[in-house]
Amino acid sequence: MDWLDAGRPEDIADGHTVSIPAGTSTIAIANSGGRFYAIEDVCTHDGEALTGGEIEGCQIICPRHGARFSLQTGEALTPPAYESVRVYQTKVEAGRLWVLAD
Repeated sequence: MDWLDAGRPEDIADGHTVSIPAGTSTIAIANSGGRFYAIEDVCTHDGEALTGGEIEGCQIICPRHGARFSLQTGEALTPPAYESVRVYQTKVEAGRLWVLAD
């Protein structure tokens, strides 16, 4: 496992997401109230990217069909998605945001 440099935390505004490449997949990083979450950047319903979806508390809403996912656990919370997404550990260190990915 490696820590990926996701940039400066201040570059991700509260309530917004960015995506970063991680090997053959993409990770969505969300800022919710100054806390950073990292999840697999794909809706398990139809493969749409979650980046750009609305953030409500600790949930992200798929911009295409409205499925909600927990930013904390990756659990699919509402239809039309039923399968969870992967979550990744984050940390802020030395002015950078890091994501633990394999």
